[in-house]
Amino acid sequence: MSVIAEWSVIEEKINWDALVFALNTWRQGLDAPSVTVIAEKYRHDPWAILVSTILSLRTKDEVTLTASAALLEKAPSPETLLCLKETEIEKLIFPAGFYKTKTKNLREIAKILIEKYKSIPPADMDALLELPGVGRKTANLVLIEAFDRDGICVDTHVHRISNRTGWVKTKTPEETEMALRTILPVLYWKALNPLLVLYGQNICRPVSPFCSKCTIAFCCMKAGVEKTR
Repeated sequence: MSVIAEWSVIEEKINWDALVFALNTWRQGLDAPSVTVIAEKYRHDPWAILVSTILSLRTKDEVTLTASAALLEKAPSPETLLCLKETEIEKLIFPAGFYKTKTKNLREIAKILIEKYKSIPPADMDALLELPGVGRKTANLVLIEAFDRDGICVDTHVHRISNRTGWVKTKTPEETEMALRTILPVLYWKALNPLLVLYGQNICRPVSPFCSKCTIAFCCMKAGVEKTR
């Protein structure tokens, strides 16, 4: 059975307006996810957003913010990053997850951007995906935050919550993105990631979610949930 056939019936039961309104109301007063903070701080500079998004992979928000600020202060452009030694970059971004691999990828990305794109990350999905260490999550986030393009950024929180609620039935974040592109109104594409990231960090936890505090229970099937709080 295709993915579409599995979740197509559920689409009719989702009130997206009510769902997004509930999440927006709940998030009042909470800090935005790290990449959103970086995007606003650096006036949606594509390089800053690409760097912070790469650093955010498998890394907590507070570490991403610190590492991004430290690196961007020394390397506000691809050219200045290449002036730094690998050991310098590693020291600046530690303890970001996989910091050694990210250092190598960032140096390669800087070279490619200088040679092919006049030092500016491209506003194109396929071109972004050709950069080392850049997957669809990173590419979508760069397109959304740097170029104000419509996109759905699916990280572990978006993937988990979308399946737990029953909005989709997918096995990978990539499948989740494609499924959501079909059922989610374009109006809410950009907003979904920051909303669900915060919700996943605070309420809809991977293990034993706080279902007693859930504001979107009216559209949740609790798929796979065995223990709640």
